Amino acid sequence: MNIIKRVKAPTPKFFKILRSIGLALLAISGTVVAAPIILPATVVTVAGYMAVAGGVISAVSQMAVDDRNLNKSRDGD
Repeated sequence: MNIIKRVKAPTPKFFKILRSIGLALLAISGTVVAAPIILPATVVTVAGYMAVAGGVISAVSQMAVDDRNLNKSRDGD
């Protein structure tokens, strides 16, 4: 299975929830980093780490495949 088919394949419910959490981390960290007020360096550093963690969680969760639904869609082809 190549990357394109894997991304387009159905994702299990647990990983959909994880993907949403990762995207929320990205949004929060982006807001903190782009804040128009001066924040302590520690807060900005933690926000950067949150952005990386959110991106990794979202990417890995998107690559998870629900094999049961995948096999059903193959049988129909």
